[in-house]
Amino acid sequence: MGVDWTKLPPELLVSISENLKLYSDYLSFRAVCRGWRSSTPKTPSHLPPQLPWLMLPPSQSYQSHRAFYDLSTNKLRFLSLPESSNPNKRHCGSSHGWLVVLDESPSILLLNPLSRAKLHLPSLSSFPNVHSFNYSHVGKEYSLRSPSGDLYTRNLRQMRDSIKKIVLSVNPSKELRFVAIAILNQTGELVYCKNGDDSWRFIPGAQSYSEDVIYCEGLFYAVDKHGGIAICDVHDDSPKVSIVQTRTQLDGDMQYLINSGDELLLITRHLDLEFSFEPHQSYLVYRTKRFEVSRLVWSGPHWERVKSLYDKMVFIGENSSLSLSASDFTGCMGNCIYFTDDYSESNYDGSLGEHDIGIYKLWDGSIEPLPCYPRNSFFRMGWPTPLWVTPTPC
Repeated sequence: MGVDWTKLPPELLVSISENLKLYSDYLSFRAVCRGWRSSTPKTPSHLPPQLPWLMLPPSQSYQSHRAFYDLSTNKLRFLSLPESSNPNKRHCGSSHGWLVVLDESPSILLLNPLSRAKLHLPSLSSFPNVHSFNYSHVGKEYSLRSPSGDLYTRNLRQMRDSIKKIVLSVNPSKELRFVAIAILNQTGELVYCKNGDDSWRFIPGAQSYSEDVIYCEGLFYAVDKHGGIAICDVHDDSPKVSIVQTRTQLDGDMQYLINSGDELLLITRHLDLEFSFEPHQSYLVYRTKRFEVSRLVWSGPHWERVKSLYDKMVFIGENSSLSLSASDFTGCMGNCIYFTDDYSESNYDGSLGEHDIGIYKLWDGSIEPLPCYPRNSFFRMGWPTPLWVTPTPC
């Protein structure tokens, strides 16, 4: 006589579910039957760091939903995200499983796509470089002050697009005392706020360290174009900044900081400008040519080239940069860089553009397309650009 798996004792089902490490496996476990679903919580709290999903551009076929590509299962998952599907919306980061969503208003929304939890950060009009804001001044709603003291104006869309990336210190669901840092596009300045603040504040002394920011063990680390590091302590009302001037001055088009184990890594991205030809039209697009990896040697200090990441894989783009072990997940390769095109939205022109994304293999310098890329026509063309999001159910 066969075992009736639907009649397993609830305590055994709980024990089994708590040994599952992937959120996708947990979802499949609860989908077996009503008894398995009722014996386990909808929101697991025991899961380790998860493999990020790739949030794809909106599709006309799923107007209020967004498609997420799951590398471990090679499947698409659709989540209801009307807050992110409007063409006026823009994401400018994902951190600890939360999306940062902007629109053509001063609002800054934090949204967890899985739990549907929402929080608001202080508005764009409360940025320290904003002199005044008025909806009635159509096309010139924001008056801003430059670092030299001059006043200039920006419209709603320009202000929305002036934020390069927002990074959170921790998961807001688990720690309400989180801090957010925003990188400003035009001036390269860093501003920060704590949860509950009414406005953003500058981090004096960290200007130009705006290539990337990560949070590690109580401090924010920011990097400039040449690999210089600004260590920012923003716990007190007066931020403290320490500058690490590295002997090695790196070249490249973009820099990304990665906290990998006990090492601070720097990913340098090199781009090429290519001509693409279509009938009756030609245009320029950027393409990633190669990456270089360096680790910070604190004695010196200097950047040392790294030939291999071994089992590690890194995920870079508009997301908070992330490092994971490939052996912890199926469907992944170690010693690889999984990248998306956060450097420019000019690759997409509404009809002809393509996203510059893929998997860079450090051992031979080749670039492999992501498995979902050729199978989904709406993925090839669309705005905003694809974004890595770590599934965080709580």
